Amino acid sequence: MGTGLKNMSDYMPGEIPSADDMLFGIVVSEWNIEVSGALLEGAIDALVSAGTKKENILVKYVPGSFELTLGGQLMAENSDLDAIICLGCVIQGETRHFDFICKAVTYGITDLNMNYNMPVIFGVLTTDNIEQARERAGGKHGNKGEEAAIAAIKMVALQRDLEESI
Repeated sequence: MGTGLKNMSDYMPGEIPSADDMLFGIVVSEWNIEVSGALLEGAIDALVSAGTKKENILVKYVPGSFELTLGGQLMAENSDLDAIICLGCVIQGETRHFDFICKAVTYGITDLNMNYNMPVIFGVLTTDNIEQARERAGGKHGNKGEEAAIAAIKMVALQRDLEESI
């Protein structure tokens, strides 16, 4: 279902596992900070609402979305985290730069998941214009930062459940 038909940030109570003992890292792109900052706010609010203590959330900034992958890798290597959330926004311009950045970040974050055996969440907006980005960073389509945080919580819970059952 496309986000044009549903606010994806609507969750029913009880659908989100408790995150009271989870540790999260959030890597945030400084590029398009109006949008990525709103995504960060949504992510932190969701984590805290699920029980995460603010001191269990490590936030670091990188210059742009391309650098999210290395920022995530550095977090994975230098912190004892349960999950990492990568937040950014790439807006289509007049050149193919958009395509290269989006592809690199997507593959890079996927590789982090596999290489570090931990949830590394893709919270990067890839929109045609700033209006679409704002609509997905706290506007009529919800806050994708919140959704990324909820995905991180659910993936940590899944990983723990599977590790305990084996």
